Amino acid sequence: MPKVGLFFGSFNPVHVGHMIIANFMATQTGLEEVWMVVSPHNPLKPKKTLARDHDRLHLVRLAIGDNPKLKASDVEFGLPQPSYTVDTLSYLKEKYPSRQFVLIMGGDNLATLHKWKNYELLLRDHEIFVYQRPSHDLGELQQHPSIKIVEAPLMQISASYIRNCLKAGQSVQYLVPDAVYRYLEEVAIYR
Repeated sequence: MPKVGLFFGSFNPVHVGHMIIANFMATQTGLEEVWMVVSPHNPLKPKKTLARDHDRLHLVRLAIGDNPKLKASDVEFGLPQPSYTVDTLSYLKEKYPSRQFVLIMGGDNLATLHKWKNYELLLRDHEIFVYQRPSHDLGELQQHPSIKIVEAPLMQISASYIRNCLKAGQSVQYLVPDAVYRYLEEVAIYR
């Protein structure tokens, strides 16, 4: 059964750090492909700070380009909001029964996984690939048999830093993929 990695995120906007992690997971962990799932509303983040859903999805598609191992997913756009990972996985398992879904998350998320809706089901039914984030303790769940810690290359870039640069009229070239940079220069999504 092919394994598909699910990399959930606001991607507000998508940046090179996201793309490095997605490509690493797709090419160096045994996954067939990675779906970058654009979340319309993470229950742990205020929605008012997000660009429109379809703008963020478009930026992810631009970032992916023609990479056959990566896919932009809008699966959560049609599901109830806020988006809960356990509900999205239930929907995907029903829609794609011949695929095995693996969660991809940063160590900061693993440390708070116990606060997620039905997190026990996530641990029971799915592998979770965790990339370590600097200065974040992984918490007690790192010993769980469903958790696989991977040494992915990381960059200290945040979407909020990029948004602040754009608001201030500063360049974000090289912080975001080239196609995303060109688009953001033309369209004032974050200004």
